[in-house]
Amino acid sequence: MKSAVADILPPRVKRSLAKLGGDIAIARKKRHLTIMMMAERVGVAKSTYLKVEKGDPTVALGTYAMTFFVLGLGEVLGDIIDVRRDDQGLLLDIERLPKRIRRPGPPRAL
Repeated sequence: MKSAVADILPPRVKRSLAKLGGDIAIARKKRHLTIMMMAERVGVAKSTYLKVEKGDPTVALGTYAMTFFVLGLGEVLGDIIDVRRDDQGLLLDIERLPKRIRRPGPPRAL
């Protein structure tokens, strides 16, 4: 059964995944690893690993994570969305700041 995810992905995202897959293939070749060697080390079938190198969006994130690990790039995934570099999130935090800060009054009686 084909996943609906592939049908609704914006073209930009599809291109990014295809680039990621191509970059993984280049990294594998630089390390002189065969497709079968990678599939075995990642722990998936050859056909699944080939989907990784194509940037298939239906492949589990864990498979991509293990692929990065096998290539010695295990920490890459943790840096994709770093809250310290999330410019939009930081702007939203600033927008939520109160307009005024009031001095606290005396404690209220219950």
